Amino acid sequence: MSRVGKSPIALQGAEVAIKSDVITVKGPLGTISQPVNKLVAVTNEDGTLKLAPTDESREANAMSGTMRALLANMVQGVTKGFERKLTLVGVGYRAQAQGDKLNLSLGFSHPVVHQMPEGVKAETPSQTEIVIKGIDKQKVGQTAAEVRGYRPPEPYKGKGVRYSDEVVILKETKKK
Repeated sequence: MSRVGKSPIALQGAEVAIKSDVITVKGPLGTISQPVNKLVAVTNEDGTLKLAPTDESREANAMSGTMRALLANMVQGVTKGFERKLTLVGVGYRAQAQGDKLNLSLGFSHPVVHQMPEGVKAETPSQTEIVIKGIDKQKVGQTAAEVRGYRPPEPYKGKGVRYSDEVVILKETKKK
């Protein structure tokens, strides 16, 4: 059996409703639902979730680890939440959060306005920092990747939008 799938998930103050085809996790920050794969059996025992493959196939074994990771992320999302930090590097590069929109000035002839998806919020502690928060890990990561995609860091000066923990290796310019 999958090593990841064997370990139980502690429900740190979250409530879980298990139905035949959907698992719903509810916590202080919100509610998330996930369809259940037929190859995995999920049980709630004394405040912990346990997963087991329904048969001995490779697919069931792999899916038990996948479902365990997804459910653990759901529990963490509704209790603590997820966040991704971005940094703008470059002269005149600025960000400003206005409601559910993120206004970016990235050196183009026009401002870039990114519409935030439902359940994801953007904050700008300073003009060159963006913090994207939400309860769904996939949505937070995808939104951060879309914002970074407007102007990824270039390899010669390092200008652009980068993750706060990203290391950009600069190339040396061409010599004559």
